[in-house]
Parts: sequence; C-alpha cells; structure tokens
Amino acid sequence: MPELVEQVDVDAPPEQVWAALVDWDRQGEWMLLTDVRSGAQDGQGVGGELAATTGVRLPVLGRRVGVLDTMLITGWAPPLRVDVRHTGRVVRGTGTFEVRPRAGGGSTFVWTEGLDLPLGVLGRAGWPLVRPVMAAGVRLSLRRFAAYARAHPA
Repeated sequence: MPELVEQVDVDAPPEQVWAALVDWDRQGEWMLLTDVRSGAQDGQGVGGELAATTGVRLPVLGRRVGVLDTMLITGWAPPLRVDVRHTGRVVRGTGTFEVRPRAGGGSTFVWTEGLDLPLGVLGRAGWPLVRPVMAAGVRLSLRRFAAYARAHPA
C-alpha cells in the first residue's frame, strides 16, 4: 500500500491545532480543492463519519463537483491523533492526522495517507506519476493549515 507522509510546523499549542483540525466543516478553508462535511457524531470520536468532495467548484450549482471521499473515524486521541478509514468507491485506505508538541512551544502537524489505489495494476503503475502532484497539493494544504490553525480559537 503506497504511503504519503507530509508535515508542517505550526506556531500554536497542540490544543489549538487540534481544534482547527477537527473543525471539519471549515476544512475547505485550508485543504486544496476540497469541501468536507461532518456526518455521524458530527465527525467526533470513534465511529464518527466525514465526507469530503475534492474537485472544482461550480458556481452555477453552488457546490463542488469531483471525487467523493467518505471516511469513518477509527481512532480518536485528542489533542494528538485522529485515524480514518477511507470507505469511498474511489478513495480507499487509511489516513492519520497527528499533532505533535514541539519542544519550546508550538506543534508539528503530520498528515499520513496509506492508499489502496484504484484500477489495480494500472493504479500502482501510475502512482510514481501521481505521487509528486498529490504530495505538492498536500504540502500546499499544510502551509495553508499552519496559518489557519494559528488564527483558530482553541
């Protein structure tokens, strides 16, 4: 299973970074081309559900059109870690968001994706081409998250 791991330092304490992270319905403010809606349990705790749509926003429809990524929260350890299982038709695998306290203050936010690639052999063959684009998008999102989390109320 291919894995993607990216991280960013955030000049905010773990509790504030966590509050920004689990404010799921505002995740589109920092995550590139993505809108997120919380589902069961408002996306809080083990068993909580999330649905993310990644794609283009069509003003005429008033929403984003693209790939739907449904998730089930499988691990919940505030303010340090949340694990999800991607349960959609296209996006499958696992994801982890970690908030690590930094010595001297602040936090490091780590985003890990373990992907069960679609299209079998073709998906695995295409991963070396897709990975740099996906990693660049995640890094951009993380830079945006660092600014968002700094300004987010704890």
